[in-house]
Amino acid sequence: MQNEPLTVRRRDLLSLIGTVAGGAAMYHTMMALGFASESRYTGPIRLEGDAKGASVLILGAGLAGMTAALELREAGYKVLMLEFNDRPGGRNWTLRGGDIFVELGGVKQTCAFEKDLHLDPGPWRIPYHHRALLDYCKRLGVALEPFIQVNHNAYLHASGAFGGAPQRIRAVKADFQGQVSELLAKVANQGELDQAVSVKDKEILLLALKSWGALDHNYKYREGLIASAYRGYAKPPGGGLSASPLPSEPVALSDILKSQLWRYFWNFATYELQTTMFQPVGGMDKIGKAFARELGELIRYNAKVTEIWQNDCGVTVTYVDAKSPAQLQKVTADWCLCTIPLSILSQLPINVGAAMKAAIDAVPYGASVKVGLQFKRRFWEEDDAIYGGISYTDLPIREIGYPNTGYNKCGRGILLGAYLFESANAFEFTAMPPDERVARAVEFGAVIHPQYRTEFENGIAVAWHRVPFTLGCSGQWSEEARKQHYRNLCRIDGRILLAGEHVSALPAWQEGAILSSLDAIARLHERVIKP
Repeated sequence: MQNEPLTVRRRDLLSLIGTVAGGAAMYHTMMALGFASESRYTGPIRLEGDAKGASVLILGAGLAGMTAALELREAGYKVLMLEFNDRPGGRNWTLRGGDIFVELGGVKQTCAFEKDLHLDPGPWRIPYHHRALLDYCKRLGVALEPFIQVNHNAYLHASGAFGGAPQRIRAVKADFQGQVSELLAKVANQGELDQAVSVKDKEILLLALKSWGALDHNYKYREGLIASAYRGYAKPPGGGLSASPLPSEPVALSDILKSQLWRYFWNFATYELQTTMFQPVGGMDKIGKAFARELGELIRYNAKVTEIWQNDCGVTVTYVDAKSPAQLQKVTADWCLCTIPLSILSQLPINVGAAMKAAIDAVPYGASVKVGLQFKRRFWEEDDAIYGGISYTDLPIREIGYPNTGYNKCGRGILLGAYLFESANAFEFTAMPPDERVARAVEFGAVIHPQYRTEFENGIAVAWHRVPFTLGCSGQWSEEARKQHYRNLCRIDGRILLAGEHVSALPAWQEGAILSSLDAIARLHERVIKP
């Protein structure tokens, strides 16, 4: 059997290569569905021309709303913002010790984290190509530090494989890559690629496979120091008399395929998740707070919008103080930029045209849950040598995120103990009370890190469908809905227009919110100066 010729059709070969480079394929699929796209930011917006003293009411002080407020004020507009929360940022949010969060239904959580420890329940990373967000961070003086998206020493875990033991990412990736490279080298050496590549290209391909897949001189991926230099050693190189390393034993390709651990490789390959990535020093809400410092009294907090009405002359918005909602208040402006999530806006009285109303009603919001866990010590560093990055599992918690700051310090630390995004498990965790979400995160996490059982101290859990100001994580466009409704959602309807991550090809990303805002105010400004 071993010496039988191996024949592979070109289509099958491309399919096999596609499996290895699955991230790129995944990204193109996401683009087609409107789930991902490249940022088109080319520099600061210029709103030139006379604003004629026009007033703009902005609903929501998330990043979309505050971006618009900053630029419109600079261009000479009279700006007022209404924000539901008592803080800026919207989903740009950080929880620290002492913070109180009351979710839908009235259940209250008080964050018990130690000082200087925090959880970002919303966005937690910034890709290097999100140029608009990075530019505003620079302009507003928000310090950034690296976010470790890929840590090869973190874990991949499948409950039904390898006796339930987690596997190091580096080992699984090296073994999969090496054995696929061996297969491709075998196909190339048997002449099955002659119609697809030239003789010279085949020689180059074999050299590339040898390097990429850690193959030996016979183009084999096998136990030895060559493979161990990629996957890790049974005994690492040392010093003195015990300096010689011992090779580790690769996992068979069939075992990797059956385990389905290869499914997680797209987290390292897709454009949106490629390194380098960043995070603000001290928490994601540093960005929202920086915007708010610039805007000052333009933001009216605790303002819960109840109605939005327009006529030929302007827009009138009714709102109440979220903390004492007995008395209705009204404010009027020439124009209204609404950044309220569609999950909320679809429930409010608003007199827009039928096409925009249908678009507002057409977009459901995805479920997401994050659980932050505080531990007595940073055992993932001390015991497991994991500094930053993410471990992936098929358990309901899906991901464990390691802190990307405070490395090698003594004392307590925070893990993102669960990150569930647009999955059945996300709905399951959403239905639980917060203390049960935390308990389940500890229970499942202990399968990967047994230290949980003795080191856990406290936790907090945010289920986005139970967050009153969004009722969901982010706009979840289907291909059909985007085709039918997206342009209508973007249009200026009378004196009302919308912005936010839901009005972008980058849903769930802060970059999408900012770009949609810049696009909206550019079109609004053109309307104002050229009526």
